[in-house]
Amino acid sequence: MAPNEPNVSIGRADNSSFAFGDHARAETRNAAPAVRDESAEQLLAAVRELRGDLARLRENEQAARLDETLAETEEEITRTGTAGEGRLGRLREVLTDAQNIVALFASAGAVAGMLGM
Repeated sequence: MAPNEPNVSIGRADNSSFAFGDHARAETRNAAPAVRDESAEQLLAAVRELRGDLARLRENEQAARLDETLAETEEEITRTGTAGEGRLGRLREVLTDAQNIVALFASAGAVAGMLGM
């Protein structure tokens, strides 16, 4: 450290922003977590479960598009507490396009049911 440099020490700095140097800029945005109703909680759980199932499939374009849409839906629910109609419409569209993938999971459930699992 050069003799003319200031000594800087930062202890605990929760919910803070720091910027150093010429033209540096820092922003902090603190907000309460989004409140979700029961239907949003159920949708979020189902989205996460389906994303987990998709991870077990070999990568293909349909699965990737479905996973991306599910991730966007999960993020929106987590951030805002709900999924907007536009987001839900997009999810319906992608689920319809990926019907052959979704059917795999439904058929696995039917087989497990027949086996008494």
